[in-house]
Amino acid sequence: MSTAAATQGVSAGTIVASLQNCTKRYPGVLALDGASFQVAAGEVRALLGKNGAGKSTLIRMLTGAETPDTGEVEIDGRPLAHSGSVRAAEAYGRGVRVVYQELSLVPGMTLAENLFLGRWPTGAGVIKGRQMEAEAEAALKRLGLDLPANRLVAGLSPAERQLVEIARVLLGKPKLVILDEPTSSLAAAEAEKVIEAVARIAAEGIGVIYVSHRMNEIRRIARSATIMRDGRIIDTVDVAGADTREIVRLMLGAEADAATALTSRAREKVVLEVKDLSLPPKLSSVSFKLHEGEVLGIAGLLGTGRTELLQAIMGVRDFKAGTINVDGAPVRKPGYHAMMKRGFGYTPENRKDEGIVPLLGVDENALMTDFPAVSSGGILSSSKISAAARAVIERLHVKAARTDTPIGTLSGGNQQKVVIGRWVHAGSRVLLLDEPTRGVDVEAKAQIYAIIRDLAAEGRSIIFVSSEIEELPLVCDRVLVLRDGELQEEFTSPNIDQDAVMAACITSH
Repeated sequence: MSTAAATQGVSAGTIVASLQNCTKRYPGVLALDGASFQVAAGEVRALLGKNGAGKSTLIRMLTGAETPDTGEVEIDGRPLAHSGSVRAAEAYGRGVRVVYQELSLVPGMTLAENLFLGRWPTGAGVIKGRQMEAEAEAALKRLGLDLPANRLVAGLSPAERQLVEIARVLLGKPKLVILDEPTSSLAAAEAEKVIEAVARIAAEGIGVIYVSHRMNEIRRIARSATIMRDGRIIDTVDVAGADTREIVRLMLGAEADAATALTSRAREKVVLEVKDLSLPPKLSSVSFKLHEGEVLGIAGLLGTGRTELLQAIMGVRDFKAGTINVDGAPVRKPGYHAMMKRGFGYTPENRKDEGIVPLLGVDENALMTDFPAVSSGGILSSSKISAAARAVIERLHVKAARTDTPIGTLSGGNQQKVVIGRWVHAGSRVLLLDEPTRGVDVEAKAQIYAIIRDLAAEGRSIIFVSSEIEELPLVCDRVLVLRDGELQEEFTSPNIDQDAVMAACITSH
């Protein structure tokens, strides 16, 4: 990766930020334990670790939002000397910027207004609109985003919104940009735009800390990764030479050793058979069988039609040709409610926008697939709702203070457990899971894998769509590769080799 550090007034390789033996305690929690860390100009450093590992505390140290109990934080070669809000202003003044996972844009304002929110350029008490728009467009073009500065944020795609957030932190000559899960809610094609933007930032000599759980992205954008566990820096590894399983072991520690070999409990009975399904332009002729108690993985590049396949089976999309058989009987025209009655459940790829109702409680989100089951005489029963919600929470190990806690306040992993749990509540026997681990940490992923395997052991059948090839051998009995509109290759556990699956995904005729 080339650098042009002169544009930022620092030399490539110069340390722009560091922690030296920093410790931070909160009541009952050792959040940071003697952590030493540094990042250089023009470097993209991945920061890895499960929830609670200390990543957020480390980031807050660098931004000046927290002061270490012991140790020292240096930004641009000098220690942060103040405390409280003055310390945060000091770090900001030296060029530390952060983009958090939850976007903070105002949809009803323009791009320029969002970029300069709270820092309006003024003259004689009047906002300099033309100057603001010109500087905003220049910041956007630095990331390869050609958009008019007077456009409303409400009309942008998710990837464009993320890039606008990044463009905002480029104003004012930053030295360090921290990106917290910038692609967790994006599809692969949209994530590509963010990855390209990160490369542009580093090429200007800006240090970047990149927090993500997507190993494929990390391998492309970062040369090294710092791994945290239990508040400590465990290791910093060369990304190119590091094995994913070794990185996971470093993140989980003793937890990784507790993993057990996958044992298939798939049965002979075929619960779903798809024959020559066609849904132009994505799918031309797809055929496969799903057995009772089987976890069937579908791999393929973005745009190959994986989501469309699940939606066609669930009746969300109409397909042009082909047949779908359930328990040996043809389903002429699948409809969503008809497939629900046949025992099918579907979790969408975009959990945040399509999978949950953020302001409603865990209970309402978990039980919406079968409200009659928690009703008496056609009226919802609070006692039945509480008991049923508690059963889902306990069954899927959801961490929530109360059954009526708004689901939007939970972590991504716990939200996803509830989304899966609603189909457990409905008694669904066939689950169509589209990217069920997207945007969740390593610990939550392992828990979701265990949940899926437990459901399969109970006799449920599951189709598991994932863009993360490395997780398919951990949860699937079989993996089918979708390419060129058809299912091209099949891999069976325990011989599901992620390199072979990836090669099958990218090979073309």
